[in-house]
Amino acid sequence: MADVEACSSRDSLENGDGCSLVLELTEDDPLFHKKKKLLNDKGFGVKEQIHLQSSMCPDSISNSLETMLRIGRIIHVDEVELYFGEFDTQMGFYSPRNELETLNSILARVNTLLSHQMHKKMNVWQGLQAAIILKIQEFGNQIKEVARIDKNYTCEKEKCLVQWGESNGVKTKLEIAYVGGAGRGAVAMEDLRVGDIALEIPVSIILSEDLVHKSDMYNVLGKIEGMSSETMLLLWSMKEKHNCGSKFKNYFDSLPKEFHTGLSFGVDAIMALEGTLLLEEIMQAKEHLRTQYDELFPRLCNDYPDIFPPKFYTWEQFLWACELFYSNSMKIIFADGKLRTCLIPIAGFLNHSLNPHIVHYGRVDSATNSLKFPLSRPCNIGEQCCLSYGNFSTSHLITFYGFSPQGDNRYDVIPIDIDVGQADCFEDCPMSNWTTHMVRGTWLSKNHNIFNYGLPSPLLDYLRRVRNPMHNNLTWKLNWKSWKIFNPPSAT
Repeated sequence: MADVEACSSRDSLENGDGCSLVLELTEDDPLFHKKKKLLNDKGFGVKEQIHLQSSMCPDSISNSLETMLRIGRIIHVDEVELYFGEFDTQMGFYSPRNELETLNSILARVNTLLSHQMHKKMNVWQGLQAAIILKIQEFGNQIKEVARIDKNYTCEKEKCLVQWGESNGVKTKLEIAYVGGAGRGAVAMEDLRVGDIALEIPVSIILSEDLVHKSDMYNVLGKIEGMSSETMLLLWSMKEKHNCGSKFKNYFDSLPKEFHTGLSFGVDAIMALEGTLLLEEIMQAKEHLRTQYDELFPRLCNDYPDIFPPKFYTWEQFLWACELFYSNSMKIIFADGKLRTCLIPIAGFLNHSLNPHIVHYGRVDSATNSLKFPLSRPCNIGEQCCLSYGNFSTSHLITFYGFSPQGDNRYDVIPIDIDVGQADCFEDCPMSNWTTHMVRGTWLSKNHNIFNYGLPSPLLDYLRRVRNPMHNNLTWKLNWKSWKIFNPPSAT
């Protein structure tokens, strides 16, 4: 997710009877041409100036905000939301993620203007700020989920971890509890508003590749061609978890002895999934991990037994570590601008939701040298505070995280490749000029017209165009993703 750009003079303009906020679709957006086409279809350009009069009534402010939202939703739409947009917008918005990101991006610009006191028309910006916050609150009430807290679960190890974190500079307004249907989760200890920092983690307790570079392990791993920093950190953590004197002992002690992701499904689960795409996904992932393991072991243990004790590097422990990183690691942009895959104590208790409270959390604050988790919508006392792990399908979440999200996951899509030679380029219809197409469960569609059947218009339009008899070589195939050893969430 993209960062909200700092406000500058190009973001706002003032004139005699009011001021304007500028919303712009940047040309470096990978979906620029499709978004531009959609903006044009809605009567907007790639750069729009929304005028706000000095004496605007609440209704006028609301109307101006609605115009901003119509533009902002398209600017912040992702590929799946854009592809299925005609269905999703029947709800009035593309997705909870898109709506929250759009509202918060506009709010961030207004807040910057107010905090810097850059403008004389302060009353206009204050009125718009209040309208945005009210909109976020109303939207949050629509998607609010009730959490069932199990009071019988004491969370002693988790509390010890939080106490250790606070002694090392962690600031939190959350407590760890056992949430019915979700396992361990983070619950608000007080009413939290939009913009409040629910959790702040200092860089000093984040487990990153820097720890590997300071260890004797790096002298070996750094010489292996193609060895990624993520794999180095995984191998380091496999040994460090057994170090009784480790700075991170409380963190490793709080981790479960077993992860219940699809990667460790037993025989009964595998049998139940026979014939499904989910099973295929799990088997491909496990095969990839096994290949990775066999390339490293037992060679490292044989050549460097002191650095890689064999008892710490069995296949079972390697799989456990992979599940840890898949389900708990995050991609973070540090103050030096480098993106690193990290394990973040305490933050791992934040569960995923299709309707997250926290949208932006992936960049270290250089002023405080800490990672902050600000709220994009309110979270009341006793309510579970959730973030988004990413725009993943349910099969991906089951395979690598071990759970199925509540509600309709609009990212349950199957990419397909359609090979029709030269027929896949239609200059007169940019919205149909997709390199790949997608399908998803028709129950997610509100359009059940006999000539639609719940299928997306880009795909239907494509098929109608290739229906010409001269194109008789139409072939379909599933577009399976190439597996990487890690794919942690990133929300910047």
